Amino acid sequence: MSIDAAKTPQPKNPLHGITLKTILEELVVEYGWPEMARRIRINCFAKDPSVNSSLTFLRKTAWARNKVENLYLATLRRKKRSGEVK
Repeated sequence: MSIDAAKTPQPKNPLHGITLKTILEELVVEYGWPEMARRIRINCFAKDPSVNSSLTFLRKTAWARNKVENLYLATLRRKKRSGEVK
């Protein structure tokens, strides 16, 4: 991706401008580590979880990051339907 492409506004992309750390922290607040481990079966959520160790794993593992991003998007949709988020 070029630098110009990274700066292009993406109004239809709900993940644009949100860091993986922010996504992870919001999901932990929403669900907690035990529920995260139940929903996404990866050890960094189940055994001695922390944001830093999870970020290290997710940055290296595309399939796991994709699952986390999909859970975040599903959570946003649910909140929007229920009126929690505008």
